[in-house]
Amino acid sequence: MGGDLTDVETTGAWLSREELDSARERLPILYVHAVPVRVDDRGVVTLIGVLLRADSDGSIGQEVVGGRVLYHERIRDALARHIENDLGPVALPRIPVSPQPIAIAEFFPTPGVTAYHDPRQHAVSLAYIVAVMGDCQPQQDALDLSWVTPEEAAEMAMRGEMSGSHGVLVRQALAHLGYPI
Repeated sequence: MGGDLTDVETTGAWLSREELDSARERLPILYVHAVPVRVDDRGVVTLIGVLLRADSDGSIGQEVVGGRVLYHERIRDALARHIENDLGPVALPRIPVSPQPIAIAEFFPTPGVTAYHDPRQHAVSLAYIVAVMGDCQPQQDALDLSWVTPEEAAEMAMRGEMSGSHGVLVRQALAHLGYPI
């Protein structure tokens, strides 16, 4: 034994495409989602960040930040990694030391079991609202990043402009913030 628990190596924890497909057929997969927000100096949410992405089927839709949690990775570290991967290295997220989810989303491959659907897998996602203070630029597979008002985000979610169940996550975030949905 020995060593600091914060020095755990997670880079070898990725699964190959075949291993991931096999795991998705047998196990729920843990995800995190973050609704990025801008806040004013009183802490009031003024803008919500929405990513534009192309799905594997070629369709384009709006999404929030998110992705899998690695084996032996803390939730806080997974949030920070996905925010950096999607919004860039100088997004400057304000993630609490002990983040508490605003929602737990259970995705099923069978439509209609819950409000969340993912045809690839059964997945459980912990959803958070995360204030970002720095310069955000879409990264990796994100095509664009838009900052919209909470009211505009609610309209986008209600009109079904968000991929998968991301509109449900945004509506839950807005309800958590006290906005009518």
